Amino acid sequence: MVPSTEPLSVWVALKYAMSSSDSSRDVYSETLAVFDQRYKPFEPLTTPEIAESLDTPRRTVYKRLEKLVDRGELKTKKAGANARVWWRPASLIDQPSAKRSPDTQSTPSQSIQDRNLIERILDASPVSIVVVEPSGEISFANKRAEETLDLDRDEITSRTYRQPEWNITYDDGTPVPVDEHPVTRVLETGEPDYGFEHWIELPNGTERWLSSNSAPVPNEDGDVEYVVVGFEDATSLKEREDKLTSDRRRLLELHSEELFQPYLAAADDEVHIDVDEVVTLSDGTALQYITTTGIPAKALRDVFERHFAVLDARLLSLAEEHCRYEVHVEAPTLPLIFDDHGGRVNAFVRSRTDETPILTGVLPGDVDPRTVLQEARQLYSDIELESQELRYTPRLLYDIVEESLTDKQFAALRTAYYGGYFTTPRTSTGDELADQLGITRQAFHQHLRKAEQTVYEQLFEASGKGILD
Repeated sequence: MVPSTEPLSVWVALKYAMSSSDSSRDVYSETLAVFDQRYKPFEPLTTPEIAESLDTPRRTVYKRLEKLVDRGELKTKKAGANARVWWRPASLIDQPSAKRSPDTQSTPSQSIQDRNLIERILDASPVSIVVVEPSGEISFANKRAEETLDLDRDEITSRTYRQPEWNITYDDGTPVPVDEHPVTRVLETGEPDYGFEHWIELPNGTERWLSSNSAPVPNEDGDVEYVVVGFEDATSLKEREDKLTSDRRRLLELHSEELFQPYLAAADDEVHIDVDEVVTLSDGTALQYITTTGIPAKALRDVFERHFAVLDARLLSLAEEHCRYEVHVEAPTLPLIFDDHGGRVNAFVRSRTDETPILTGVLPGDVDPRTVLQEARQLYSDIELESQELRYTPRLLYDIVEESLTDKQFAALRTAYYGGYFTTPRTSTGDELADQLGITRQAFHQHLRKAEQTVYEQLFEASGKGILD
């Protein structure tokens, strides 16, 4: 679940309530004050003049003025083709008290000052905020809301919260009905609604996952006068949550005589080649860590030296049944093609001499294998897809660590692990690994220490395992 914005929504509701002091007077009394503070309160004013005095969007001011006309506190008429003027009826103004000095005209009331301060605070908020009226109209949106919704403020405040143009859906793609909308629930119950999450489609067609909290601002009679909604773009957290819950992976089996022939020619019988890891270097080349069973170390080195992409091969360890190599390659190679698409080559296997050798690999579930095959055929024209299968494979700790480390730290950690730096005895020194990464020994050790510390923090602290009962 993404983090809640509940504390901020409560704070916003309180602040907005402060700006509407004396309840029913709030913004309407402030709007009337623009007329009453003038030397001649009954003189007509245009909408832009009033909006400028209140430092409020014109559309919002226009809605207020219309309501004040309905209440009989203002009069209006058209002035020209597209303009309209508004004025206070003389019958509502105490003429003696309306005679004010010119200085009074330029001094805003404390209410307006408070209102402007609150709106500046809301506009500077790092959390997206909109204010909805009981009619459903959106009367205020801060700058962060513009950025999150990818809409101009005037466009946001020209809509109601119910309009289908918002195109909001639940996680399963089901549209959110109006009666299940949190603003609807707040208006109906008068109670806050916290932790509502949904997808929203932006004007450019992309989607964002929003987490919102809605709180009522009641008037003196206890009725909801406004609903304040604080919301955040939680798309990245949603994607991480989905990824950490389970990765949908596509398991592939491939065959290519062109690819396999050099290795089979060097093999005695059964062959098993594991691609343990691929570490991309800053110059675009890569280190491939390979463990092989069934091919003598010298014969395998000869295969590497004849391979078009191999720059160097270093024997890391040699045992009776297998050997481990660090192979420095330049693109393109099949493991690098898989790596570029977020996948990996797992192994090349031939269990018996009379069996067809198979190369196994994994791709993210949303990657079309035909794209990878098309690139692979640039290297091996006869490569074919033998089978594929979708599986759900959780990779919780690995993904957390990968997201927590910088690229340099992650490269140092993987190179150290697969290069045998942590084995006893070590098969690679810090100098050798630093040289492979193209950095100094001091930089390598600094990246490695930072990476180790992050791994331990995620394992013992972030998981809560560091707290002993």
